[in-house]
Amino acid sequence: MGTSSFLIVHGIANRRPPDHWQFQLAATLAAEGAQVLYPGMPDPDAPSLRAWLEVLRDELARMEGDERTVVCHSLACLLWMAAAPDLDPHSRPDRVLLVSPPAPQQLPEEADDFRVRLEGGAESRSGARRGTRIVASDADPYNRVGAASLYADPLRIEFDLIEGGGHITPADGYGRWPGVADWCRGTVGHVVGNTAR
Repeated sequence: MGTSSFLIVHGIANRRPPDHWQFQLAATLAAEGAQVLYPGMPDPDAPSLRAWLEVLRDELARMEGDERTVVCHSLACLLWMAAAPDLDPHSRPDRVLLVSPPAPQQLPEEADDFRVRLEGGAESRSGARRGTRIVASDADPYNRVGAASLYADPLRIEFDLIEGGGHITPADGYGRWPGVADWCRGTVGHVVGNTAR
């Protein structure tokens, strides 16, 4: 049986709190024997795209195993879209999950340099060997346009809609999130919402 590696990347103003679904996902996957990388990104309240790109590339280089998966939330999704076109082919993971990508026009001033332009097409923006998936809700206060029309449709990326899920944070009921863990394990093709809210 092959080995799995996961890189989990948080968003703005996130210090990896234990009640966040990313923290709990990291603990769950590590307990199952996977390599899990979950770095604290520098200056989370005033993020620098350049500094975050450096950490992302370093962490990608550390990933091992037969299947490598990247899971991003919020601002980290825009980090991924900025990084993906320039990734070395050997650095590309097998799968990427982008959860609640914010709309560029709704980013705070502190994250202004994370505003992405979508030139380059689907293949360069996905950055994954086997596929990229976006998961977002229809009630995200940081993306009123909607992640489907803004990202998934123009980039031809698979999309899962979670009704009423907000920004998919602990405040929205997403601490423990079995659906994302199942997707990471490869046991399901779609990411479902947290029915245990």
